[in-house]
Amino acid sequence: MGVQHFNLPDPGEGLLEAEIVTWNVKVGDTVKVNDIVVEIETAKSLVELPIPWAGTVAALHVNVGDEVAVGTPIITIDDGLGGGDASEPPSAQAAMEVGPANAAAAQPDEPEEEPVKTLVGYGPKSGSSSRRPRKAVAPVAAAPAPAPAPEPVASAAPTAPVSSSAKVLAKPPVRKLAKDLGVDLASVPGSGDGGIVTRADLEGYAAGDPSAAASPAASAGTTAATAGGNAASTPAYAGGVFAGGEREVRVPIKGVRKMVAQAMVGSAFTAPHVTEWVTVDVTATMDLVAKLKKDREFKDVKVTPLLILAKAMIIAARRNPGINAAWDEAAQEIVLKNYVNLGIAAATPRGLVVPNIKDADRLTLRELAEAIGALTATAREGRTQPAEMSGGTVTITNIGVFGIDAGTPILNPGEAAILAFGTINRRPWVVTDASGDETIVPRSVTTLALSFDHRLVDGELGSRYLADVAAVLEDPSRALVWG
Repeated sequence: MGVQHFNLPDPGEGLLEAEIVTWNVKVGDTVKVNDIVVEIETAKSLVELPIPWAGTVAALHVNVGDEVAVGTPIITIDDGLGGGDASEPPSAQAAMEVGPANAAAAQPDEPEEEPVKTLVGYGPKSGSSSRRPRKAVAPVAAAPAPAPAPEPVASAAPTAPVSSSAKVLAKPPVRKLAKDLGVDLASVPGSGDGGIVTRADLEGYAAGDPSAAASPAASAGTTAATAGGNAASTPAYAGGVFAGGEREVRVPIKGVRKMVAQAMVGSAFTAPHVTEWVTVDVTATMDLVAKLKKDREFKDVKVTPLLILAKAMIIAARRNPGINAAWDEAAQEIVLKNYVNLGIAAATPRGLVVPNIKDADRLTLRELAEAIGALTATAREGRTQPAEMSGGTVTITNIGVFGIDAGTPILNPGEAAILAFGTINRRPWVVTDASGDETIVPRSVTTLALSFDHRLVDGELGSRYLADVAAVLEDPSRALVWG
């Protein structure tokens, strides 16, 4: 066999390119079959690619940060059996022809570690992350090892840009600035998370003060993006301007952020949205959650009010099947679905994703809790696969634990309804006892906001569905009657 060129596989769902995020190997490393050699980012998820051959890494053909078309050779492996040329990968057209074979071998393994669960309104504190730091990337090269580098000479920044600047960790705006300044990013010490070179690092180096790159003030120029933000870091404000001196920062629109933007614009201007609200006394639901947390049947799963809401939405969908439908424009048909794929909007450092629990209506309460936990854990790691985000029928977006009362959520494309779950807090509430007397007492109260596609869900159907969900939250025993 000899030299084997591994091409970027087709991730499916109509995605035609991906960005190289992390190389786990360098030229000269030995790999085994199914070793994870690279992590890529598509418009929908992060994917780890295993190598289908054993041997020695002969060449890396692309750099971290490069956007690569499907079928492009990205790494060459020499299996030691002779034949082929590591320095001459096949053309992109030839690579496209052999891409599917590699695609079959390059499906990501399931993550082994238990990540922090992240759900919209149910996520980690700012700055928390269980994702491993990116590894330093070795220079792209063919098989022979390079000759020893000459002794460094103390001087100001280089006068001309060098191609190796694309091999270090830095955001696209920083790379462009380095090119404009004629600075080799490989020479700039990075003070950001995982060694990322920040704008302050670059400016300090270009000014002849490399030590400025490592100072705390310089590293404060960027902070981790908040949940639901883009993968690119967002500079912090200080005194009306960004720390580090920037007044404006440009973040490339790509990956999940680009996909979400396209989907939301398409949904907002295709489906006529209607939103209805209801305020509910959920004291009984909070009591049930407290009891389930102490129940040994639920000791190994996370029980929250979201779990009860999910069950309530499933039950209400059975009673109002028209809500669990889709509009087929091409066929001019309304598609009624006899299953519930329950979407959970999840905020991740890369942006908003909406994976769904397949056939959620067939799960017990315990199984539903496990499914929600697994879904949010995978989303937190950015490992949600395209298939897990397709086929949803109705969605929950949990904005409540951000302290938000309600909103007007935009439909997930292809679905008829989405429900925003507001914050639960203690409010004065009028309670009527068995004798008809009214008293004002503190109760746990929340607001639910249901947006629906008015082409296939009219006001009556939307109102009945929302009322049924509210009724189960107000009195969970109704689930025994309706379920």
